[in-house]
Amino acid sequence: MEDFIKYVQELYGTTDFIPMHEPRFWGNEKKYVADCIESTFVSSVGKYVNKFEELCAEYTGAKYAIATVNGTAALHVSLILSGVQNNDEVITQPLTFIATANAISYCNAHPVFIDVDKETMGLSPAKLDEFLSKNAQIGKDGFCYNKITKNRIKACVPMHTFGHPLKIDEVQEICKKWNIELIEDAAESLGSKYKGKHTGIYGKFGILSFNGNKTITTGGGGMILTNNVDLAKAAKHITTTGKIPHKWEYVHDVRAFNYRMPNLNAALGCAQIEQLDFFIAQKRKLFDKYQTFFRNTDIEIFEEPKDSFANYWLQVAILKNRKERDNFLEFTNANGIMTRPIWQLLNKSKMYKKNVCGDLTNAQWFEDRVVNISSSVIKKL
Repeated sequence: MEDFIKYVQELYGTTDFIPMHEPRFWGNEKKYVADCIESTFVSSVGKYVNKFEELCAEYTGAKYAIATVNGTAALHVSLILSGVQNNDEVITQPLTFIATANAISYCNAHPVFIDVDKETMGLSPAKLDEFLSKNAQIGKDGFCYNKITKNRIKACVPMHTFGHPLKIDEVQEICKKWNIELIEDAAESLGSKYKGKHTGIYGKFGILSFNGNKTITTGGGGMILTNNVDLAKAAKHITTTGKIPHKWEYVHDVRAFNYRMPNLNAALGCAQIEQLDFFIAQKRKLFDKYQTFFRNTDIEIFEEPKDSFANYWLQVAILKNRKERDNFLEFTNANGIMTRPIWQLLNKSKMYKKNVCGDLTNAQWFEDRVVNISSSVIKKL
């Protein structure tokens, strides 16, 4: 492990503390933010919000993009506009950040946890199909219901873990068969593609995150992606407090949310997305470096799945077992290299312990072994 510490220090050119992932502001960030301040339009109205939406739509191939204050808000609104209601069930994976399940619970719906695939770390189509075949039925109203709980299964939210695309086309087909709405949690996968198509545009909605630790950042921010013009209009309306446009009157026609991204954040995003391709290229080079370093060791570096192009947002080291994982975490953090384990499985969280689960063997395997290692973009590799 001493060799790893030295290697990371050499890569980043410092013996000081090395964060796991920090933002890089190497472009027009100061210029655009200063321009935004000069304009005085620093809140949810301004040219940079519209421009950032256009840039994200163009980059991902989505027809429409709606900027929000964060990815959780984007997912919350997507669930609402997909018709998720009180006591509905929403299928997701236990191996994801807590926000995925929290957004579902904001709708008073219940997350259902289905296992992931070993080769993707994302929701397993085979496990999803198995669960639905055993536990679901189509009701007289055409909706899918859980035969045991009697709750409607309204939506499915798979997540592209650490930027590695899951088998989203297979999940899409299963959801179509069972009349379940597909909403992609692509919070971590901006720039990632599956079979040549950007993540986040396979379902009715997809969502992105621009938190401070993401591949590009707006400080805090998210994005709703959709190809449906009516849903796009509804998403913009519901994230802007449901206010009917008027020069001076305040008339609101729906219970809505103050979820719009501020112009100031969007200015930062416009500068960041200009550098996105370079950031991803450098992250992919960093993966090659780590793969070479660990080649003759007991540690494996997770590689992008078949048919995928991954952004390698966070680099993933897979240890032999939980003891080895914990030893690695303790040693690296004690020696100035920030590393983190993967999230505790969500079905173990206090709030979700009683939720419906499938067999979670693969998710548990990853929880016992995965460590995220230094992943910040390096300018020259």
